[in-house]
Amino acid sequence: MAPEERVIAPAARADEAEFERSLRPRTLADFPGQERVKENLAIAIEAARRRGEPLDHLLFYGPPGLGKTTLANIVAAELGVSIRTTSGPAIERPGDLAAILTSLKEHDVLFIDEIHRLSRAVEEILYPAMEDFALDLVIGRGPGARSVRLAMPRFTLIGATTRYAMVSAPLRDRFGAVFRLDFYDVPTLVTIVRRSARILGVELPPEAAEEIARRSRGTPRVANRLLRRVRDYAEVRAGGRITLEATRAALALLEVDELGLDETDRALLRCLVEKFEGGPVGLETLAAATSEEADTIMDVYEPFLLQLGFLQRTPRGRVATPAAYRHLGLTVPAAARQPALWPDEE
Repeated sequence: MAPEERVIAPAARADEAEFERSLRPRTLADFPGQERVKENLAIAIEAARRRGEPLDHLLFYGPPGLGKTTLANIVAAELGVSIRTTSGPAIERPGDLAAILTSLKEHDVLFIDEIHRLSRAVEEILYPAMEDFALDLVIGRGPGARSVRLAMPRFTLIGATTRYAMVSAPLRDRFGAVFRLDFYDVPTLVTIVRRSARILGVELPPEAAEEIARRSRGTPRVANRLLRRVRDYAEVRAGGRITLEATRAALALLEVDELGLDETDRALLRCLVEKFEGGPVGLETLAAATSEEADTIMDVYEPFLLQLGFLQRTPRGRVATPAAYRHLGLTVPAAARQPALWPDEE
């Protein structure tokens, strides 16, 4: 094996996963931001405790990295019950879901990430489980087949999705509460970054914490990732000391600009502006032109660009705004100064 080649052992990957989990808050009190969601959850959890009942089924939705999985684990911890974690794509057949449901104990939490990707056949099994805590199974085939209903422990289903509109209406209606998680503001992200720095044993000046927070796309997951990269840079090139200058140098090396846009964000905007004259252009066409998956653009990049006002969604496609031209250092053409028209306004 050449000297420069490195193989990451399974133990190293396990350590990295454990490291990621260590940065996550364990209680609602430790979870910064999302105040409305936390207050509603605290009330629901306390009410369920007092009644000795399982918590109502919950659905969290919003862009990736905002804390949906963390909140699910916090809910289970606050209730003092076990949590079973899976994802929509992992449950391929009704039998897979039946096996998971029958392994649950009274009041346990079942967390299904990307719940919008459940198949229709699997959803049909989930409906009676959510409403009646019962499992409907078909035994046998052909004329001799019969349906059997099995009682199961009362449990709480927590679903998470980045595509709320793709969750089927019958499934949405069976959740007792639906919560949207929003992007975080800079002061909250500063709190998150400084907490993570304490856990990592890193001395982080306030100005460096604010710099990382401002470039974190309003997302705690991104903030923690940038913090780790700044720590690495400081250890190798700044004598092990994180300063504002070292932070800016590390983020410049990562090509993360002052607003948190990375090279992919800027490439997306440049493609829209230079190849398609600012749009409108369809999502699939934009994905093909940038060699990105359409779902990745919609779920990962678009939400923040929309939040910044750099992008508009119209019935005819995506359109770059004048703010996008200015951020790229380009002259705003006259056509881009006009608001995008809806079909009936033309």
